Amino acid sequence: MKLVKHLANLGYGSRKEVAWMFREGRVTDAAGEVLYADDPLDHGNVRVDGEPLDPPSGLVLMLHKPAGHTCSTKDKGRTVYDLLPPRFIQRDPVLSTVGRLDRDTTGLLLMTDDGMLLHRIVSPKSKLPKFYEATLANDLRGDEVALFASGTLMLEAETTPLLPAELEVLGPRHVRLALHEGRYHQVRRMFAAIGNHVEALHRPQVGGLALDDLAEGQWRALDAADLARLFNTETA
Repeated sequence: MKLVKHLANLGYGSRKEVAWMFREGRVTDAAGEVLYADDPLDHGNVRVDGEPLDPPSGLVLMLHKPAGHTCSTKDKGRTVYDLLPPRFIQRDPVLSTVGRLDRDTTGLLLMTDDGMLLHRIVSPKSKLPKFYEATLANDLRGDEVALFASGTLMLEAETTPLLPAELEVLGPRHVRLALHEGRYHQVRRMFAAIGNHVEALHRPQVGGLALDDLAEGQWRALDAADLARLFNTETA
């Protein structure tokens, strides 16, 4: 692949805009030597305005999503893409969220431009648990652990019961929940089905991958070790 196309695919501009960057001498190697559009591609050695290139295709990142941001590029309000470098939304292949967190839910959100990996993560065959911590409006009534684990709980307007879920009681109105499927607004609807209301919802972990010390609103690219932890459910 030519350098000009590679930079365009990373969102640095259209092919025409990137070609102009080359003519202005803004694309160099690590030593500061000017590169040309038809030079061999060596991603790690390329600099734009003196800065290393963004991660190449195959990017997987984790974002600590704050409240007030949606996961849709079509939303007119704040989106999770506002928290990333502006050119990330122009990448080709497109950078997509792996599932969604609603506007008011905080926590770990995965994003990738690798379609096969995205499918692997969301596929039920991967059996990746998703962990949530919820603050409730009312005290627990006492039967929630058994009910959520039973595999018989039905959500409103649905005809298939939920898969068994593990509920850990952290306090009278504070719980940790592990889900093994991803239905629309599932945690909120589960508690609504038993007459309670989720006031705050946070996802600290997916599979074996946790947010750890990643600050709210921050993101980082994942490496092979991170992906290994993601799919290592024994650490979950």
